[in-house]
Parts: sequence; structure tokens; C-alpha cells
Amino acid sequence: MAVELSPEGIEECRKIIDKLGNEEAALIPVLHVAQEEFRWLSTEAMDYVARMLHLPPARVYGVATFYTMFNKEPVGKYHIQVCTNLSCSLLGAEGVVEYISTKLGIKAGETTQDDKFTLSTAECLGSCGTAPMMQINDEYYEELTEERIDKILEELSNK
Repeated sequence: MAVELSPEGIEECRKIIDKLGNEEAALIPVLHVAQEEFRWLSTEAMDYVARMLHLPPARVYGVATFYTMFNKEPVGKYHIQVCTNLSCSLLGAEGVVEYISTKLGIKAGETTQDDKFTLSTAECLGSCGTAPMMQINDEYYEELTEERIDKILEELSNK
């Protein structure tokens, strides 16, 4: 399957390359653009980025697979990542995962049938002082309670 960024995505990548001065430096930001547009980084998407940046595919694969912020499998429109590191765990992260799992009818690592939500756990999202917390796409939701989770999921369901 051939993948290609939209004209807007290509323009955004060109601006990144121009700003950073070289294609190697642009790799991570361009991977972010590709992931935002495709929602995940397939092998085809990584090959596309490699061609765009004139980099060996192995370099692109190495970076994309090293960083957990890049999705190597398809995810829903809203990727829910619940932090399960020590601070969040001590303040109820497992209960948050269980609550969301029950609410959406999926387990961690799964996506709802309508492709709207994917639930994952994350080792650390760097917000220990506001635990328990989750990240949905690029937005942090902190100091979670069941009521707060209900409100967040309801708002996203209506979008």
C-alpha cells in the first residue's frame, strides 16, 4: 500500500527541514507529522519518510522503533495512554486502566470496534505530581477520578 502525505503535510515537513537546516535533524519532527496524518507509522510510512529525507530506511526504523511515542500499530482516533509508573500506580493507575477498560469494553492494547479509542499503558508520562494521569493523543489529563474520566470520554465520544 502506497502512502503519501497530504500537500499540507509535505509543506509542513519542508518548513521543518528548512528551519533545522538538514534532513537528519528533521527526522523526529517529520515522523511526528507522518504519525499525525496516518495515525501510526507503518513500514510503508517509515519508507516514505526515509525517501523524503534521503535517509537509509534502517535509520528511520531505528528511531521510530526506539521511541515509545511513535505508534507502530494502528490506533484509534483517540489514543488513551494511562501512566502506570510508580507515582501513578500508588495513586490508582491500575484502577484507572480497569475503569476505562470496562467503560469502553476493551483491554489495554485494544481498540474499540468503531476505531474511536485505543487503550494503552505507558511506563512514564512525566507528570508524577499530578497522578494518576493519562495522555490522550497529545493532551494530558491529570488528577483523574471516575467522574473526570466519564466527562472526558463523553466529550470525546461526541466529537
